[in-house]
Amino acid sequence: MHNAGVIGLGDMGSGLAKNLIKSGFKTSGLDLSQGRMKAFETIGGHPARTVAEIAQNASAVYVMVMNGDQAKDVILGEGGLVHHMADGGAVILTATIKPSEAREIGVAMKDSGIHLIDSPVSGGFPGAQNGTLTMMAAGDSPVLDQYAPAMQAVSKTIHRVGENAGDGQVVKSCLQSLIGSIFGATFEAAALAAKAGVKGDVLFNVFSTSGAGCGVANTALENIIDRRFEGTGSGIGTMHKDLTITLAMAEEMGVPLHMASTAMQIFHAGKSKYPDGDNWVCTRILEDIIGAELHR
Repeated sequence: MHNAGVIGLGDMGSGLAKNLIKSGFKTSGLDLSQGRMKAFETIGGHPARTVAEIAQNASAVYVMVMNGDQAKDVILGEGGLVHHMADGGAVILTATIKPSEAREIGVAMKDSGIHLIDSPVSGGFPGAQNGTLTMMAAGDSPVLDQYAPAMQAVSKTIHRVGENAGDGQVVKSCLQSLIGSIFGATFEAAALAAKAGVKGDVLFNVFSTSGAGCGVANTALENIIDRRFEGTGSGIGTMHKDLTITLAMAEEMGVPLHMASTAMQIFHAGKSKYPDGDNWVCTRILEDIIGAELHR
């Protein structure tokens, strides 16, 4: 198994492709952006014209699209993966979608002869590009064993979180509840410090060496104090979408998520005013209100 495919070559998918190629996989790729396709070819990838072409040339295909409708179309639609992959192949669903959508895909694939590994990821743009993602993989153990090399090529840690489609997405939703809440608290702390006249590097040095220091908070605060609000590979639309999924799941299950709900309002405000910004741009909403900015 040394032929792989990646559908969706954005910030995350391009990293998957790069590390598959680096690990010796002959990798086909597809994206709507011709610029991304050219960049993919430059690093040794094999551009495909259709989903079917990827399916016919890969035993493991990563699906890194934006939402559930796109995932269903790529996997199940006319010309989709299940209609063209050889029996025993695997679709590795790394896109973050609703658990119910992943379950729907799993049911539709049940008798197709193609395996589904439901494995959303965490680690963002740096993790994808450096091959250090955390994977939340759900699938039959023999299938996960078989396709471990293709997953190890793009990740540092693979957690086996369940056997059924949707199990991976449920765990990712719980994770995004926490990450979104940490982001929201960091944005507020940054605004408070700015208003009080604290220097950004002082705040970063204290936070990063305290019990509150973590990768999520540190990255957010560093981008804030360096005023990097675009082009860092963490588009606000993705977190906004993920929190929407998390809160919908919580509502369906009757679980109150006070922190995540508040974070969602911050992200909603940020996305409304700065739709092309990255996650940290939410801080600018608060800074506009208080009339102060946090700089290094």
